[in-house]
Amino acid sequence: MLAGTAVCLALATTVKAQVSPDALLDKLVAKGILKPGEADEIRNEASTNNAKGLNFKLSGAIKSMELYGDVRMRYEYRSAQLGQEAGQYAGAYDTANRWRYAIRLGVRGDLADDFYYGLRLETGPGERSTFNTFGNASGGQSPYYGPFSKANNYSLYIGQAYLGWRPTSWLDVSIGRVPQPLYTTPMVWDSDYCPEGAVEKIRFTDASVDYFATFCQYVYQDTTPSSAYAVEGGESANYFLGDFSDQNAYLLAWQAGGTYHLDTNISFKVAPIVYNYIGHGNQSSGFYGPFVGQGINGFTFNTNSTASSSTFPGGSGVTSGPNVTTSSYNQTGINNLAIIEFPMELNFKIGSLDARAFGDFSINLEGDDRARAAYAAGEAIAHVGGNPNPFPGGVQLNQSQAMQFGLAVGNNLGLVYGTESKKGTWEARAYWQHVEQYALDPNLLDSDTFEGRGNLQGIYAALAYSFSDAMIGSLHYGWAERINNQLGTGGFNSDLPLPNPINKFQLFQVDVTWRY
Repeated sequence: MLAGTAVCLALATTVKAQVSPDALLDKLVAKGILKPGEADEIRNEASTNNAKGLNFKLSGAIKSMELYGDVRMRYEYRSAQLGQEAGQYAGAYDTANRWRYAIRLGVRGDLADDFYYGLRLETGPGERSTFNTFGNASGGQSPYYGPFSKANNYSLYIGQAYLGWRPTSWLDVSIGRVPQPLYTTPMVWDSDYCPEGAVEKIRFTDASVDYFATFCQYVYQDTTPSSAYAVEGGESANYFLGDFSDQNAYLLAWQAGGTYHLDTNISFKVAPIVYNYIGHGNQSSGFYGPFVGQGINGFTFNTNSTASSSTFPGGSGVTSGPNVTTSSYNQTGINNLAIIEFPMELNFKIGSLDARAFGDFSINLEGDDRARAAYAAGEAIAHVGGNPNPFPGGVQLNQSQAMQFGLAVGNNLGLVYGTESKKGTWEARAYWQHVEQYALDPNLLDSDTFEGRGNLQGIYAALAYSFSDAMIGSLHYGWAERINNQLGTGGFNSDLPLPNPINKFQLFQVDVTWRY
């Protein structure tokens, strides 16, 4: 009888872990099913068994815990052709042909009193990619560690760390390094981004419409001086206090939209977003100066004034030439950005298959001012030491729009991005995308689709199939070309850091993903 009761007790505690085993035993005693001595005997036996094995105990503040993540293996080929500005190197290709991996391991759940939490570790320090490359630590570093080294590639980084509060069914507030809360597309945001700051979300339903609003306050860059000497005294104190202190940069996003259920199988979703930037960050960073986006256009291959690293954020590496300033090469400036985005989708059926026609349109209301600032910065080095004018066609106005149109078909929409897996399901997705030079924030562009650059347009296609409830295989292909030959392809991506401007771009990826 004791053994049978113990089994029942174990099953009961498995089904409802929040109920104390002691409380269940006391209840059984009260109902006369167990005698007090028998209940004590079960307690002693359970205590002895726990002492022999693992006794895992959660804090009373933690109501639930979920372990999740993925392991991704990838073969990748990407290629970028240099534009005519490269002189004797025009038409040359920079390529990457490599095998890669990425790991994400997270835990999330509910806390007491309507609070929740999340923490995720991941490989790769890049903000737009968690991938590492096979063999990358086998050479190039000092000291040399030999093949298969773990020196550079085997570290874990905090990808997400946040706390949240849901006091009602319609309000959700979170703070920290949060999962992307906005309804958007890779045209504007790389899907690997987990921004830092505070988020407020509101949701409610009225008849056939699901309304939602999301408000984000992100810390783009904290510019607290790194040296106490710079603040408290010394010859450079005024320089630090005047240009480095109190220059934090913030990104604010305001979204409101809804999903309109027109029929059982037909729904339409649209949610405009307004982005505005406050501050320009640290003067030593590429966020501070005016965005130029010209890269090596007319500079690197000119022997009279070298800028060997001009494609890097902020234009680091300028080595000679009067009046040559780092702002002349800035690839990542956030000046004159006042963006409105309109992501949307129409969900319907094609026979028994799910289908989604989707799109995104964005315009920078200060795009022409951004173009004029770029031209002014470029003129700083025009004709200095024999340099050609980096903007021979003058100020390039009306380069302030970005757009995307596509179609997804399958029986598991979202599988291409690995959001959900179920054995035997699939998705095919394709879209055309056009991003003008001064339309978007170059720091947020997807690093895969079109190499994280502006002034490019082309097509992207992907096919994904779920071999099991946990294993997904996918193919990805992208092709793009330059839009305006009077401009570079602004932006920066460490995958192929040197080519700028890119005349043509090509990407091919094969992924195998284990989700858990």
